[in-house]
Amino acid sequence: MKIIVDAFGGDNAPLEIIKGAVDAKNEYGVDILLVGAEETIRKVAADNQISLDGIAIHHAPGVFTNNDSPSAIRTKAMADTSLATGFRLLKEGEGDAFVSAGNSGAIGAGSMFIVKRIKGVKRVAFAPVIPTVSGKAMVIDSGINTDVRPAVLQQFAIMGSVYMNKVIGIKDPRVGLANVGTEEHKGDELRQETYKLLQNTPVNFVGNIEGRDVPLDGADVVVCDGFTGNMIIKTYEGVALALLGKIKGIFTKNLKNKIAAALVLGDMKAFKKEMDLDEFGGTAVLGCSKPVFKAHGNANAKTIKNAIRVCKDYVSADIIATVTDAMSKISEAEGGEA
Repeated sequence: MKIIVDAFGGDNAPLEIIKGAVDAKNEYGVDILLVGAEETIRKVAADNQISLDGIAIHHAPGVFTNNDSPSAIRTKAMADTSLATGFRLLKEGEGDAFVSAGNSGAIGAGSMFIVKRIKGVKRVAFAPVIPTVSGKAMVIDSGINTDVRPAVLQQFAIMGSVYMNKVIGIKDPRVGLANVGTEEHKGDELRQETYKLLQNTPVNFVGNIEGRDVPLDGADVVVCDGFTGNMIIKTYEGVALALLGKIKGIFTKNLKNKIAAALVLGDMKAFKKEMDLDEFGGTAVLGCSKPVFKAHGNANAKTIKNAIRVCKDYVSADIIATVTDAMSKISEAEGGEA
């Protein structure tokens, strides 16, 4: 299996990207194709005593920055960037999946317009998996689609359910619709119409779910528009960091507390790991016709390594074929285009 990696995507590129890619190759046995300015990649690796043995490099001198317009991903001016080149290589079959920590909007646009969508899928979506009190949950969409229709949210529910079943291993994942209340009549017209659609969709729909229920295992798949999903994810990250900071402050306050901390050190390390979003690597771009994974913008080597691990699981589970089949069945049931 070959994973294409954007060596110049993210705040910590290229060093952390290179380190994570090399670690993933060594630990997971995947082939890596780094995309970016070859001379810089080799110099950074040499300066940090990183062996690139067995790592392929595809030269792409340009860099797509966070200040560049996402729509520019398709222009000639950006064709030589590591991000655009990575998408093109994926489309041409030079790898099985693509990982980038670069410009989020451009990754969404590249997935839609360069690699293209799965047949029948209306929109691609960011679908991060986050920790809950006793497991994991997906929030779909978390940023690409701020203006959607009920049929789009219905497809998000299907794609999210397939992913959580095939990759995360949850049997019959519970699908919840993010809303301002649990009652069927709550929310705006979008939420009310989506609720009706999901009642007749082949997923395990458990009704509306409020924000406070997301970390409390209210659902395995949380369906929402990109604006709502992004607010959930960013709030989640902020609360996790604040909580971990408060706990650390308590345990380092005085000698008595430090002794108490020593007694529960193992449990605290396990808790920190559970809440560490770097363990999840980032987010799959569901709905794209080939596997694309968006790592966090501030990704470090650990993030990239885990992103490649999830990509490997994604490819192995053949998610795209399963989603394609599901979209086809929905289309047939509706008697027209999905």
